[in-house]
Amino acid sequence: MDFQFGFVVAGLVVGFVVGLTGVGGGSLMTPILLWFGIPPTTAVGTDLLYAGYTKMAGVFVHHKKKNINWKITGYLSLGSIPASLLTLWILDSIKTDISAINAIIKYSLGWALLFTSIAVLFKKKLLVFSQKHAGDKFHSESKTQNVLTIAIGIMLGATVTLTSIGAGALGTVTLFFLYPLLPTPKLVGTEIAHAVPLTLVAGLGHATMGNLDYVLLGQLLMGSLPGIYIGSMLSGKVPDLYLRNAIAIMLFFVGYNLVF
Repeated sequence: MDFQFGFVVAGLVVGFVVGLTGVGGGSLMTPILLWFGIPPTTAVGTDLLYAGYTKMAGVFVHHKKKNINWKITGYLSLGSIPASLLTLWILDSIKTDISAINAIIKYSLGWALLFTSIAVLFKKKLLVFSQKHAGDKFHSESKTQNVLTIAIGIMLGATVTLTSIGAGALGTVTLFFLYPLLPTPKLVGTEIAHAVPLTLVAGLGHATMGNLDYVLLGQLLMGSLPGIYIGSMLSGKVPDLYLRNAIAIMLFFVGYNLVF
C-alpha cells in the first residue's frame, strides 16, 4: 500500500479521542478502516497490532502510578490467550473461503459495536449499580470471582480476536461488575495491562495468516502516538459526557448498519 495522509489523520483522531475519553481505539479504528475500503480481515489484523503497540505506553504509565492489579490481569489472560489462539485456529482452518471469513468478521463486528455503544452510554449507571451490590455473597467469594474473571477473559479473547473490539469498553464494564470496590483508575489500568498481551497474540496470529498491512500500521501509529499524547494532556478539560455520548451513538449506528 502507498502512503496515504488520510490514514495518518485517522490515527491522529482516534488517538486523540482515546487519550481524551478512554473509549477503546478498536471500536473507532476498525469501522474507519472499513470505510476506507480495507478488507475486514486486514482491518482487524492491522488494528490489533496498532492497539497492542499504542497500549504499551499506557501500561508503562499505569504501572508507575500503581494502577494495575496484576492478579486480575493474570486471571483474565488465563482465559483470553487460549480463547484467542482457538479463535485464530478456527479462522485459519476456514481461510480458503475468504468471503465467508469477511462476512463472519463484519457480522461479529456489528454486534461488538452495538454492545460497546451500550457499554459506553451507560457506563456510569452500570458502575453505580455494581457498587450498590458490592456487599453481596457473589463478590465476597474469591474462588467464584476468579472463575468468573477467567470466563470474562475467554469471552474477551474470542471477541477481540474476531473483531479487534471489546478489550476497552466491554472489558472495563464487565470488570466493574466483578470488582466494584476496586477504584476506577485501577480497573482501567488493569484492563489496559490485559489488552496488551491479548492484542499482540491476536495481531501476530492474524499477521501469520496474511491479515496485516505493515505500511498501513506505520501510518496509523504515525498519527496515533502524538494524538494520544495531546488527548491525554487535554483530558478533563473537555466535557467528557458529550463526547462519550456522541461516540456511543455513532458506534451504535455503525454497528446497526453492519448487522442489519
